[in-house]
Amino acid sequence: MVLIIEKCSNGLIGETNVPSDKSISHRAIICGALSQGETIVKNILLSKDVLNTINCFRQMGVSIKVDGSNAYIQGVGKYGFKKPKVALDCGNSATTMRLLSGVLVGQDFSTTLIGDNSLMNRPMERIISPLSEMGGNIEGKEGKYPPLEIKPTNKLKGIEYKLPIASAQVKSAILLASLYSSGKTIIIENKITRDHTERMLNYFGEGILIKGNEIIINNGQKFVGKELYIPGDISSAAFLMVAATLVENSHIIIKNVGINPTRDGILEVLKEMGGEIKVFNKRLVNNEPIGDMEIKHSPLKGCVIEGDIIGRLIDELPIIAVLGALAEGKTIIKDAEELRYKETDRIKAMVLELKKMGAEIEELSDGMIINGVKELEAGELNSYGDHRIAMALSIAALKADGKSIIKGHESVNISYPNFYETLDYLLS
Repeated sequence: MVLIIEKCSNGLIGETNVPSDKSISHRAIICGALSQGETIVKNILLSKDVLNTINCFRQMGVSIKVDGSNAYIQGVGKYGFKKPKVALDCGNSATTMRLLSGVLVGQDFSTTLIGDNSLMNRPMERIISPLSEMGGNIEGKEGKYPPLEIKPTNKLKGIEYKLPIASAQVKSAILLASLYSSGKTIIIENKITRDHTERMLNYFGEGILIKGNEIIINNGQKFVGKELYIPGDISSAAFLMVAATLVENSHIIIKNVGINPTRDGILEVLKEMGGEIKVFNKRLVNNEPIGDMEIKHSPLKGCVIEGDIIGRLIDELPIIAVLGALAEGKTIIKDAEELRYKETDRIKAMVLELKKMGAEIEELSDGMIINGVKELEAGELNSYGDHRIAMALSIAALKADGKSIIKGHESVNISYPNFYETLDYLLS
């Protein structure tokens, strides 16, 4: 399917919410299933990825009832899962596959994890290696790709592990496996990654100690069911933030957005580039900081994005590339090689598609160099089936002369099912 988007002649105006945080929704399902008693998850994201996580646990005997935007999970405890009758299908969700692997290496039954064509080509040696070091019996195709075959093991042991790449999914897989291991596990991360798993494990009763760049977990605490609220996803909010910043006469408010300090790099970059954005009504809900955002149109200047901040905005880099394409001066993105291992090679995809629109952009091995232009040109654009590429190109099309065609726009259902409805509402 294709979508046609015209250049926007009016600003984005109004107040809205964005879909609930995908990362936190995944973890809420996992922790709820691992706990004893009922967990109530309010405002859960019911996107394809999260539904894949829900279905995987249902196949292992966990009762999960969805009513509107709430999920009711009857936890079975760490050892209450049942052997699934078929392979667990993670769809397009690497989060589902990688985090679930951490739970499954501690079970007394064999499991196979599969996914769609995209996921079956995503790298999994990054979790196979540490989980095997802990004593887990986990194997992949050619040692690094799905399907993942997980078999029972005699005993898992705690390890000290230095993350070779900045990956919250790898960290989370180790943390979840540590719930089944003997001894202490220490994870050392030299670059910041999102810390939703640590916050949620602590909220559910597992003692996680953060000491400098070390994350320390001692297995033994009891998981008890909880009630929690999922905030809006800052990665989804980023597309509206950028749209309001770029399109003249815009003034929007986005309510109840997660502003976790390991995820707020987009706010820092917007402000450095000259964006007019305010965060107010800040509060802490089930260990997660939340706030409301006010964004107005403003002229932008280029900047350099590299180093530790990359881990705090890795999912926002496609839409930041759009910012750079229309900012005055040069924008450089470096240290972001991880973008090549997402649903598609996001570096190559954004460079190719923005070039079609007249952007001055050069591909680097770990990022891109962008010389801003005053306006873009409409084009026939390809999302490559990647939800974040589809949304980033859709925002770019609002600033392009003519009518742009977005191929594969339906991929937004992965994380933001009502993206185009929200955009229409703010533009009307």
